Order: sequence, then C-alpha cells, then structure tokens
Amino acid sequence: MAGSKTRHYGSGTFDKGLDVLESLERAPEPLRIHDIAQLTSLDRAAVFRLLCTLEDRGYIERLADKRYRAKNRKRMPRVSYIAPLTGNPFREEVTRSLQRAAANSGLQLELVDTGDIELPRDQIDAVLRSGAEAVILFQRRGSLAHLLADRFLQEQIPLISVETPIAGALYFGGNNYRAGLLAGEALGTFARRQWQGNFDKLVLLESSLSAAATMARLTGTVEGLNTTLNIDASTRVIHVDGLASVETSRAACLRVLKSLPRRSKVLISCFNDLSAMGAVQAARALGIADQVAIVGQNGTAEARAELALTSSPLIATVAYFPERYGEELLKLAATVIAHQKTPLAVYVDHILLNRTNLRRYYPRASASSLK
Repeated sequence: MAGSKTRHYGSGTFDKGLDVLESLERAPEPLRIHDIAQLTSLDRAAVFRLLCTLEDRGYIERLADKRYRAKNRKRMPRVSYIAPLTGNPFREEVTRSLQRAAANSGLQLELVDTGDIELPRDQIDAVLRSGAEAVILFQRRGSLAHLLADRFLQEQIPLISVETPIAGALYFGGNNYRAGLLAGEALGTFARRQWQGNFDKLVLLESSLSAAATMARLTGTVEGLNTTLNIDASTRVIHVDGLASVETSRAACLRVLKSLPRRSKVLISCFNDLSAMGAVQAARALGIADQVAIVGQNGTAEARAELALTSSPLIATVAYFPERYGEELLKLAATVIAHQKTPLAVYVDHILLNRTNLRRYYPRASASSLK
C-alpha cells in the first residue's frame, strides 16, 4: 500500500534483513556473502543467517556458485524526504501535504527528521542503505543543505532541493526575487495611499541562517518599492537579523523602532511570516501599530489569522501554498525516477494575500485562530 513512514533508526534484525534484501535488489548481478557484508556493514555470520531466512521465505535464491540474487517482486519506488519535520508552520504544512499525497502516489515515502541535528550522518547513511530512488531535501541552513546534497549526488541519486538552489539538484520552490517584488510593491502601494508616498525607514528583517538565494526576497522588496514610488529607497534601509524566529525578530524590531524618532513611519519587509509576527508584536508593544506597515512571506495560517484583524500592522503576506507542495513534489519525484525529462527548476505560484483577497483563497481565515 502506498504511503509514508517516519524512520526510527533502530538496529533490529528486521531492519538488517531489509538492508540485505535491498542490497541484492539494487545489485546489477548476484552477490557473494562478503560483497553483501561490505555493502551493509554487517559481519559475515549475520549476513549468512539473514540470507538463509530470506531464502526460506522466498525473497531470494542461492545460485550454484554460492552467489545470491533477489527474486522478481513488485516494489514501489522509494522516495526519502529529508528535513526538520516540525519547528515552524510552513515546514509542518509541507510535511502534512506530503503525507496526504503519498497515499495515492504509487510511491513509498520515507520521512527522515533531521530536527536540530548539527550533522545528521547516521540518518543520511541509513537513507543511502535503504535504496531510495529519489531524495527530496528541505534544509533551512544553506550550508547543511549543500553538504547533504553532495552525498546523494556522489551516489548518483536524483535530488530535488526545496527552496535552496543546489548545483546538480532539481530546484522546487519560490522565485524569491519575484516574491520580494510583490512585497515591495505592496509596501509602496500602502505608503502612497496612506502616507502620501512618504516614509522614514525601510526595515529588512533578514535571517543569517538561511541560504543566500532566499535572501533575494529582500532584494526584490527594495526594487519593488523603488518602482512603485519612483524613488531610491536604499538610503533608508535598515538591515536587521531576526534569525527567522518570532522571538528574535520581536527583540530586534523593538531595538530598531525604539531608536527612531517619535512618529516615524516605518515599512518592514520580513524574511518569513515568523519574522513578520515578531515585528507585529514589537509594534503593538510600543503602541505604534498605526505607524508601521509589515509584509511577510509564506502565507502561513498564523499570518492569515493576523491579516483578518483590520487593525493589524501586517498588511499582506506573500503566499506560497505549502499545502500544495506534497502532490507536486511527489509527481516530480516520479518523473525523475522514470527518467523523464524535467525542467531545471519548478517554481511555485505566488499570490500576495491581503485583506481584500484573503477569503477568496482561504475562506476559513479568521482572527479567532490566533494563539
């Protein structure tokens, strides 16, 4: 039955037996015991016992020359999704969408949770042994994404990288510059309509943890603002590192906003919606929500609920629709596994969500869901 599972990295006999069986299934020719022992990192005695069991159950056969091979049996292609599965709303929605899509995909989806592990060597080794025919990688730290990707590319396993462009991998995710343009245009339009085109500072709430490519969102913001107001906003920019978290972004924005002259009009473009929620909290804490306009990125449920508040300084968020990622990613993985032609990059749709169109895309959006 198609579906998904989360890997629990046990070392039981069953897991070892699968390693032996899958080594034989992947091998282009029959293998001897010492070959299997090398491939699985098991000792020869353990390999022999496992081979006997597999042979008795009809999964493999022993040839006259004492080599072993797997018998033909239908096996669903395996796809490994490697990411922190929890920790922020966007990633959690991507995980749920993959789990939903896996049920009818004809693929076996393995969820590998790297969490906050600095370097998940054991998980990656397990994926390599499992016989994954394609890997979907979604890592928030750009440096780790490149390091992990290199392991799979060296093994010639097709790789789909979510949100981080990597040489040799198929990119899936946002067009970050275009998403930034939407944010900048929204801020510019607000300033023109509400403040006669005048503002004092543009705060770019960034994240040093993220890949450089995703920072193009903020580059796009400046260009979108310049184009909309026909100005050069670069002289009014303040760069702030919010580390893509609510708490750090709140503290950073509090420091910046307190340092500005009273009644300053401030535009804030945020790396993601977590940063945006931190900025919202800072503006409210200082009682200056009417002097601040904030745009987020991702269109998460929390941001949508905030948008439903007419008094909120959050005026928009650029939606990426992570609830749709699962189906598209698994279709892409199936195409790659089948060796069919694919584009080098697949960009998701972006929509600027604001109070005018929020319920068109999310009819159930409500401020009551705010925690």
